[in-house]
Amino acid sequence: MNKGNQLFKGFADIYNKTVWLNKLKMEVALKECKSSEVHCIEYIGKNKDSNVTKLAENFYMTKGAISKLTKKLIQKGYIESYQKKENNKEIYFKLTKKGERIYNTHDELHKEFIRRDKVVFKEITDEQLNYMLNFVENYNKHLDIEIKKQNNINKI
Repeated sequence: MNKGNQLFKGFADIYNKTVWLNKLKMEVALKECKSSEVHCIEYIGKNKDSNVTKLAENFYMTKGAISKLTKKLIQKGYIESYQKKENNKEIYFKLTKKGERIYNTHDELHKEFIRRDKVVFKEITDEQLNYMLNFVENYNKHLDIEIKKQNNINKI
């Protein structure tokens, strides 16, 4: 196996193990929500004036799929929609008290998981960490370009 393949396998293993380790606590603490709902709540909680377009772009989903998701979240009482006085056309979302509770629970769990895994980062030098961050940034830029290409092909 070449080093590139080893790296991809390593990323996949880290992701899968992290999901497995975090899953039970997440499911117990956030049992009333699906994962996609929790992540939508998280995005709305972190980003003022969230709308269908911004959510679709962030989650790489269609606007139709996001509309379904936000309607469910409104029905469940986690978010509410609003419009700005200067723009009656656009619909935005914000968290309700119930949504803020989910947001805060999810945030606390992530902080707990970061504390659990901090031991690994104590062994890494700043130089090593900067190198990894640079790689991740460059790889993300590459993937963004490939996504744009794919989107342009799909529009034809």
